[in-house]
Amino acid sequence: MEFLKYALALIAGLAIGVVIGIIYRKKFAEQAIGSAEAEANRLLNEAIRGGENKKKEMLLEAKDEIHRSRTEYEKEVKERRAELSKQERRLEQKENTLDKKTEAFERKEEELNKRLQKVADTQAKADEVLAAQEAKLEELSGLTQEQAKQYLLESVENEVRHESAMKIKEIEANLKDNAENLAREVIATAIQRCAADHAAETTVSVVPLPNDEMKGRIIGREGRNIRTLETITGVDLIIDDTPEAITVSSFDPVRREIARLALEKLIQDGRIHPTRIEDMVEKARREVDRTIREEGERACYETGVHNLNPELVKILGRQKYRTSYGQNVLNHSMEVSHIAGLLASELGVEVSLAKRAGLLHDLGKSVDHEMEGSHVQLGADLARKYKENPVIVNAIEAHHGDVEPKTIIAVLVQAADAISAARPGARRENVENYIRRLQKLEELTGSWPGVDKAYAIQAGREIRIMVKPEVVTEDNMILLARDIAKKIEAELEYPGQIKVNVIRETKAVEYAK
Repeated sequence: MEFLKYALALIAGLAIGVVIGIIYRKKFAEQAIGSAEAEANRLLNEAIRGGENKKKEMLLEAKDEIHRSRTEYEKEVKERRAELSKQERRLEQKENTLDKKTEAFERKEEELNKRLQKVADTQAKADEVLAAQEAKLEELSGLTQEQAKQYLLESVENEVRHESAMKIKEIEANLKDNAENLAREVIATAIQRCAADHAAETTVSVVPLPNDEMKGRIIGREGRNIRTLETITGVDLIIDDTPEAITVSSFDPVRREIARLALEKLIQDGRIHPTRIEDMVEKARREVDRTIREEGERACYETGVHNLNPELVKILGRQKYRTSYGQNVLNHSMEVSHIAGLLASELGVEVSLAKRAGLLHDLGKSVDHEMEGSHVQLGADLARKYKENPVIVNAIEAHHGDVEPKTIIAVLVQAADAISAARPGARRENVENYIRRLQKLEELTGSWPGVDKAYAIQAGREIRIMVKPEVVTEDNMILLARDIAKKIEAELEYPGQIKVNVIRETKAVEYAK
């Protein structure tokens, strides 16, 4: 019971304490709120006062800025007005000057018009005087104006012709004096340093037989052996009354060589029948192919030309079995290579390139009997195909004058080719071609106006032309010889050079009685 009383009393005390704390806290809060409101009012009043001060300061600054801007603007306006006034004065001065110049120009134009009128009047009077003088001159001379012009032109033309003939003669003399000796020395040196053999070859090969009985064995029963051999090799076998010999004929020298070797092997073996013929022809073909490759490599080695495409080496080796006017083409190409290299060394040109161009210049002759086109075009196409230097291609194309030489290498190949082909005994031509060339040379020169007679002498290396003295003058002789030489170069093909010798003779005969 006592405990209950204490508990109730404790609870009542706690409740009273809580109430008292709440009341005290409320009063404290009210005081704090009052203080905060007072502080807030104070801060608000200070802010209002500060804002008004700041506003006043900003207004003052704005007024100062406006005043300063207005001052600067007024100053700038004054300066611009002063500049405009100065420009106006300057424009007025220029306008005054322009007016003065315009007036002066008008005065000069008027004066010039007067002068032009005076010149026109003077010209008219001069024309009248000139016409009168011309009429008087025509009356005195008995020639019209056109006739007088023609006479003067003919006189000037004769004088110019004489002077040009003398100038040409002088230039040619100087060139001969200065250049001929040097050219002769260079070419002679190159020829002397290159000694080449020459052998004439034909389109037939002769195979010796041990006896005439072998002819029958080669023909075979009903001609089967000879037909087999001709079919496989593509040649013609000529078996006639020639004792102990068979002739192999073919335009293709490689086929002819294969047939010749096969025949020799068959004769040595003694067994001649179609199967054996096929075996021997195949062996001969392999042997010829090996020989072609070896000959191409030998040509490259002897001329010092390296890094050729292997296919070009083979094509080059085929020239061993190709001839031109009886001259072996491979030997000719090697000789041209040597001569071109020697000429290049004398002139300070790249020797290796000249040798390479000389060796490959007749490349097309290896395939011209198999493919359409000239050997020049075929050779140039082959060189392009195997990525040869454009200088080499141009030298191949230009060595017969089909195109213009673009480099000195091409010119040297032309010269070396002519030197090799024109050596005495290097080439030959049949009688018909020789006679035809001489006849054409005489016809070409004999048809020239003013030519009386023309004779080809020294195997076509000189043409002597007799001119009519009443038609061709001394001055015209030089020009005539030059023109004929140019026409021969353009229309004829010939080895070496042809001397054009023009002869003009005037005779006077009188009898004393």
